[in-house]
Amino acid sequence: RRAMAVLRVRHCRALLYCRRAPSRCPACGGDLRAAGLSAAPVRLRCPFRHGHGQPRAFLIRPTRGTFLEEYDGHSDLHVGITNSNGVVYNYDQEGVHRDHSGWEQCISIPLVHPDMSELLQHWDTLLEEFSLEEAWLPHRYEEEEHNCFTFALAFVNRARRARGRQPLSKARFTQSFLLPHTREASRYLTLHQQLAHSDFYIVPLPEPEQDS
Repeated sequence: RRAMAVLRVRHCRALLYCRRAPSRCPACGGDLRAAGLSAAPVRLRCPFRHGHGQPRAFLIRPTRGTFLEEYDGHSDLHVGITNSNGVVYNYDQEGVHRDHSGWEQCISIPLVHPDMSELLQHWDTLLEEFSLEEAWLPHRYEEEEHNCFTFALAFVNRARRARGRQPLSKARFTQSFLLPHTREASRYLTLHQQLAHSDFYIVPLPEPEQDS
């Protein structure tokens, strides 16, 4: 399901978020059509991607449901790694899955840059061989310490070692790679939820003027 557009309008020292741009400012009543380019509506980028169209990426989705429809901000999340064709390798108590569907609304973090030619060529083989290791058998699964995140981060570090890079700790990977994306998604979800109950969400701008 496609996300409805979230628009941002800047006017009268406030940011106005809405689904459809109004003709008059709901904060001050001013005519937005006469306010010029500074008040032109800007469509916010939706942070959620069709995971099966994101090759060689780290994906995050709710364990149940989708971000935009059921997610409450506290439910469990599930993660996986895509191969070059968008098949999602992920690990749970049943072992490793190779999903061709089910990841249609995800946070996606690209893992391979175009200049990593050798890793691009060997990514699928590396991922398949990694997924067959004994560490990822069903009975090895443990909800807190040996889970889907363990699997995905271990593969990220396997790929890093293949390039002569140092492995990343869970804390470092989370801070450097995940948080910028999850924070953006959290802000978008807040707006999405606010606009499910009202036509506008108004955020006053502090001094000096800053973007939200």
